[in-house]
Amino acid sequence: MNAETPKAEELSLPQALLLLATNDKNGEAELPVVVLKAALAGAILAELHLRGAVGLQGKHLRATGNAPQPDFQHQLDLIRDKSRPHTPKRWVSMLESRAELHRVYEGMVSLGILEHVGEKHLGLFGATRYPEKDHAPEAAILQKIQAALGGSLSDSRTTALIALLQAAGLLDRLFPAADQNRVRQLVKDHWPSRAVTDELRMIRLAEAEAAT
Repeated sequence: MNAETPKAEELSLPQALLLLATNDKNGEAELPVVVLKAALAGAILAELHLRGAVGLQGKHLRATGNAPQPDFQHQLDLIRDKSRPHTPKRWVSMLESRAELHRVYEGMVSLGILEHVGEKHLGLFGATRYPEKDHAPEAAILQKIQAALGGSLSDSRTTALIALLQAAGLLDRLFPAADQNRVRQLVKDHWPSRAVTDELRMIRLAEAEAAT
């Protein structure tokens, strides 16, 4: 697999995912934080995979000899330094983090795409909101996804984002008229999004058991 580094005008998968998962006007997440954390962890794995830094060997995720840009170096180091290999689903569980949500959001603030509104209170993430400041990046992402869902050739980055949105339950909300056969064709072999789906399934089962 050839490593794919985002072009200067492109956002990383974690950035694109959070941008689409955040209300443009009030800056609040459109997903429960537990879903957002899992989806973001999957997007990080997908980004590392696109850059050629990680890959599947059987059922386990392993680091390759390639290194990404520094923004995801910490996660890559965790994967590289782990003595025992883990499945992608396990890595999604291990990489879920409110701090990482904040870091990715703040990265888009520094790019002038989002605005930081409010402060954290007593360390709680929910007090901070990120309304949109520049709609152009999101508009470009939505246009690419719409074209891919409409049957145009989809690049690997757009396909990965579609798969992650589907796993998070956002794709149908953003594109309610999408052809489901086309969606299944695009997402069927994307292991990071399957890991997100598996992790969310386990979380919901645990919540259901706790409720009873």
